[in-house]
Amino acid sequence: MIRFKDREEAGKKLAHLLKEYKNRQDTIILGLARGGVVTAAVLAHELALPLDVVVVRKIGAPDNEELAIGAITEHGVHVFNEVLIKQVGVAQTYIDATVAREREECEKREKLYRTHKSAVDITGKTVILVDDGIATGLTMEAAVKDVRKRGAHKVVVAVPVMPADVVDSLKQLCDELIYLIAPEHFLAIGAFYTDFAQVNHDKVIKVLKQ
Repeated sequence: MIRFKDREEAGKKLAHLLKEYKNRQDTIILGLARGGVVTAAVLAHELALPLDVVVVRKIGAPDNEELAIGAITEHGVHVFNEVLIKQVGVAQTYIDATVAREREECEKREKLYRTHKSAVDITGKTVILVDDGIATGLTMEAAVKDVRKRGAHKVVVAVPVMPADVVDSLKQLCDELIYLIAPEHFLAIGAFYTDFAQVNHDKVIKVLKQ
């Protein structure tokens, strides 16, 4: 099942599919923090494009934070899986409190990552959104809506791996979807990597500075 040695190798393989964007003056790469920044940095290097970060936080279900019922960005853009929320029976009070908490966490991380420079202006630009993989698609959906709200002209989503059942919905969401594999049987993103160690804040800051 394993297809990639690590996030860096996945980024190099993705770069081959994005050669048309190399050295484009109107294109910016944004990595989803945290793991996506590592993959995005390789793409930025290979394609000679500027790199920046977008902070997105998953909103987990009560008593099961790993079960994503939504996602929110540093700018307050949020999306929800309304069907799952009804199935699980999530109270609106829980959603409101969790959204407020995760929005605050997004803002803290955004300030942490931007100690060296301010956010890149993406108005009128082609934005390539990069993550190390997609599971439910909620965090990427929030990121796409976030950069559109900030004025991106074209949104390209680029990921090494994603489940087959979210391909169509993501294609409708962005202008172009680039991926390496989309298996029918999908357990977890980390299952497709030999090394999928957690990326800490210091690593993100270091990568962005470089």
